[in-house]
Amino acid sequence: MDEDISIINTNTRKEKIKNFFINNKKYLIIITSLLLVIIFTFFLLEEIKDRKTKNLSDKYNNITINFNNSDKINIKNELVEIIKKKDSTYSPLALYFIIDNEIQASNQEINQYFDIIINETNLEKELKNLIIYKKGLFNSEFENENNLMLILNPIIKSESIWKSHALYLIAEYFFNKNQKQKAKEFYTKILTYEKSNENIKFEAQKRLSRDLSE
Repeated sequence: MDEDISIINTNTRKEKIKNFFINNKKYLIIITSLLLVIIFTFFLLEEIKDRKTKNLSDKYNNITINFNNSDKINIKNELVEIIKKKDSTYSPLALYFIIDNEIQASNQEINQYFDIIINETNLEKELKNLIIYKKGLFNSEFENENNLMLILNPIIKSESIWKSHALYLIAEYFFNKNQKQKAKEFYTKILTYEKSNENIKFEAQKRLSRDLSE
């Protein structure tokens, strides 16, 4: 008797499953098709992204390997094209190459390229902060105090791993302008900030002890 009931229950379950698939055949086909489209699209987009990155990599490497001082204008144009692609790896590298090799570009242009990378490129948080710091480093050669602080404030007012570097840059900026009291304030901030980089902290302490101990 129990065996007969078990067989009936099994058959009933099978019948329910069968009916479910029959009654929902249309929806199941749609769902399966959508899943396949999503999976296909994902892999297609990844493939396109990889190809674009490979093309940028080849282009950047070709420029840097064959760099010639006599052809700076064309090289600059090609590097700017890479910057405008807004790639998280090769756009910053292209900008650094322009700066390091003094390829013809005004300070205003360089800052525009920095802004494309900082504001329009999808960057990991600390990579973005590093590029902000490098923008500050570049501008420290010619900008006034207020503009330099505006550039670096996003780092200084955060808990970024680059915070102590930004504080040190500002401190050195004031020290080199013989504004010793302001410099001292920023060196001291480095020493009191718990997460300061140890090398930066050492340099700040050395500067305070050697040059600002009065």
